[in-house]
Amino acid sequence: MKIGMTYNLKSDWQTSDGDVVDGNAEFDRPETIDDLARILESFGHTVVKIGNVQKLLAQIDRLNVDIVFNIHEGVGDRNRESQVPIILDLYKIPFTGSDALTLGITLDKMVAKQCFIADQIPTPRYFVARNADNLEKLNTIGFPLIVKTMWEGTSKGLSEKSRVEDLAGLKRQVKLIVEQYKQPALVEEFISGTEFTVGVIGNEDPKASPVVQVSINGKTDLGDHFYTFALTQGDNVRYVCPAKISPDLTKKIQDIAVAAYQSVGCRDYGRVDFRVDAKNNPYVLEINPLPSLDRKDVFNLFPQVIGTTFEDTVNHIFNLALKRYGLTDGNSQPAAVSQTGHR
Repeated sequence: MKIGMTYNLKSDWQTSDGDVVDGNAEFDRPETIDDLARILESFGHTVVKIGNVQKLLAQIDRLNVDIVFNIHEGVGDRNRESQVPIILDLYKIPFTGSDALTLGITLDKMVAKQCFIADQIPTPRYFVARNADNLEKLNTIGFPLIVKTMWEGTSKGLSEKSRVEDLAGLKRQVKLIVEQYKQPALVEEFISGTEFTVGVIGNEDPKASPVVQVSINGKTDLGDHFYTFALTQGDNVRYVCPAKISPDLTKKIQDIAVAAYQSVGCRDYGRVDFRVDAKNNPYVLEINPLPSLDRKDVFNLFPQVIGTTFEDTVNHIFNLALKRYGLTDGNSQPAAVSQTGHR
């Protein structure tokens, strides 16, 4: 196959006065793109590095590829992740991963939560604040709360101050999100406890990978601590895989992860993030249909637990996309990951 790759490099981000410090947090390093290209080429394919959506548009009429491996995050508002898929759909060019609708639904955390609630998938209670007015009336949940951006990933907008315990703190954080990130604030009940993330791979019969537990400063019982943007810049976060939890809780988290994946129509692969309270009740925080494929992330971690490799996992994801489009007979696909994390 001749594969085009669409992506954003961190260097694509053009900073200007007033920009937030984490503006390019979701973008990839050149090393990640080179690594993925080498992996695909090692399976006999030819890779053409396209780059961002502007570069895709500049060559769309002469784009000579069989399929696009898309990890493009985009720039702009809540539709940015949908930019590349909608163009590829328009030109009838196959691509890996979820389509434009799913990417739009999942980037807007409120819309994703509405899907989860409709499908009876547990998620923290919430309200949306479009400004810092009338927050005492909007807050029917009580405190503590956590204040997030509505349509960002990679913990953008999250700091230790995001967890608030009173009206003054709530107003401060809502004002910050609205003014600095130019979007509404999603305000959720804060779930004290532990944090997990789960990869899901597949289409007709998606499977959850082994559960990965988040450790901050050496502790997995996080209590009131949580993943912030600052933590992504250091070495204080560790992933524990498989998570040191009971088989019952493992299965519960995996089953909910698959349900969330199907609720919003993910394709090929995705990742679901959880908080679990002191009574072992899991809550879906969000779902990412464009999870990082950097080797520092979970899609390199869980394959080692089930006796496969990152390279095989990337190839499996690619083959799932080929099969969706009828570009392969499926014979080259590796065995899927089972609910218990075994092949």
